[in-house]
Amino acid sequence: MDLQRVVRESVAPKPVVALPIVVIGAGGIVHDAHLPAYRKAGFPVAALVDVNREKAEALAKEFSTARDFLYLGRGIHFPIALEGALKLKEISYIHAEGYPAGEMKHGPNALIDETLPVVVLATRDKSDPASKLRYEKTLSNIQEVTARSGRVIAIATEGDSMIGGLVEHVIAIPPAPELLSPLIEIIPLQLLAYYIAERRGCDIDQPRNLAKSVTVE
Repeated sequence: MDLQRVVRESVAPKPVVALPIVVIGAGGIVHDAHLPAYRKAGFPVAALVDVNREKAEALAKEFSTARDFLYLGRGIHFPIALEGALKLKEISYIHAEGYPAGEMKHGPNALIDETLPVVVLATRDKSDPASKLRYEKTLSNIQEVTARSGRVIAIATEGDSMIGGLVEHVIAIPPAPELLSPLIEIIPLQLLAYYIAERRGCDIDQPRNLAKSVTVE
């Protein structure tokens, strides 16, 4: 199968790709000033697949036998956590849940132990004060997870020297404006799901009990 095609077709969310000016979750609006960065952020899919392939394969080897996964994201990154968890459960049949990082004390904390992989979206836009604040709060979430022996896989921005000392595994992605970073974050999550499913011997092209379109109510 064409892995780059699979990732390219599932880069989320598709309405964002189709429209240059859209409301994106609770994060705000992509204004005209963002369009040069928007266009730039639209092309590195194939390159990111190649760069992150080896890391995703290594992580799949280590975590393919896990029974559960937890995905955490804050603000605009929460829907990407949901999408990452959804893709993992769809094609690998591992129970996975996406959760708002700011609410992890309301339930998920009780599940964290040394057997639980926790995927945390911890990117940041240094030019955006709100993004920097969300990043700092996300680091606190990571510390809560590691204090309970959870095994953290962080999706972080290239050049981040802080996060490497806090987590077990880091997947680095290129810097991007806060409102555009989800377009890049989803790629390593898709790769992780793909290689875990492959390692578990699952049929990636035709997952059980799923259809590409809703045909019945």
